[in-house]
Amino acid sequence: MKAGIVGLPNVGKSTLFNCLSNAKAQSANFPFCTIEPNVGVVNVPDSRISKLQELVNPERVIPASVEIVDIAGLVKGASKGEGLGNQFLANIRETDAIIHVLRCFDNDNIVHIDGDIDPIRDKETIDIELQLKDLETVEKKLDKVKRSVKTGNKDAQKELIVLENIKLHLLSGKSIRSLNFSQDDFILYIKPLQFITAKPVLYLCNVDEKSAVNGNYYVEKVKELVREENAEVLILAVGTEADINELDDFDERQLFLEDIGLKEPGSAKLIRAAYNLLNLHTFFTAGQKEVRAWTIPVGSLAPQAAGVIHTDFEKGFIRAEVICFDDYINLGSEARVKEAGKMRLEGKNYIVKDGDIIHFLFNV
Repeated sequence: MKAGIVGLPNVGKSTLFNCLSNAKAQSANFPFCTIEPNVGVVNVPDSRISKLQELVNPERVIPASVEIVDIAGLVKGASKGEGLGNQFLANIRETDAIIHVLRCFDNDNIVHIDGDIDPIRDKETIDIELQLKDLETVEKKLDKVKRSVKTGNKDAQKELIVLENIKLHLLSGKSIRSLNFSQDDFILYIKPLQFITAKPVLYLCNVDEKSAVNGNYYVEKVKELVREENAEVLILAVGTEADINELDDFDERQLFLEDIGLKEPGSAKLIRAAYNLLNLHTFFTAGQKEVRAWTIPVGSLAPQAAGVIHTDFEKGFIRAEVICFDDYINLGSEARVKEAGKMRLEGKNYIVKDGDIIHFLFNV
């Protein structure tokens, strides 16, 4: 599961990627600085794993992680192959969610590809290109489905209705994610086509340092525009975050954050938001050798969660011993949890909850 960072050239994508990842993407004041997509695996900030570490004192600690992809900038005409359009669209199709970076600051020293600052225009430029690409996808599929309908295929008739609705929605200038459809329709007809505008999106407003806490005029315009999309908007002073990242000393970084009115780096909020955007959450395993956070899709059953650790765990799943995170922290150890009768035995139909501490029993 991975989230792709997208936006027009020169809005701060690669600088943001550098803030999030240990990988150092090239960052420069000219368009198309990023050509090949950079991929970084980023740890998800989570205070719970630190609390478990304090109680268990394991040999090693492994946090949850999320994959972030920095994708080349897009320009008008990308859907027709302009700029790096075909490459951009292929890269973004392979991601599961989108972090859309919008430039929301003035700085004459950093050029904008269109000459002036207008995040609404920038958003619409990318939206149009992505919608045009999805329109191309749906029209190709419609040609095939219409031929099947003529043979009397009832499933094709249902699919035709869904695809026609998608086409009309795209022609009205709206993204597929804002269209209401059933879970069955999504799984059968929409997911297999990998529509770009059906992917969940988070809008990141890249602001200057003085706007890092409360935003600015540009941010308010973005929030108003995306209200119908039910999308999250985050504010991040990407350049300032990059400066903070360069400091080696933790205390110095904290002082810098406090000076601009922040309790934690905005990048930490973004990573958690990306994790949620991908519809992921965490369960833990805790022992002397290792305390580890494991990533699973929300709604996963116990055997599926076991399979993330090892496929044999899922194949031979017997049951799961489950402890609520709060019970573990309040009582202080697994032994005390058992003594208090707070450990539960759960079977194959148990839906794993965020923060569960689990020990799986299996037999292969």
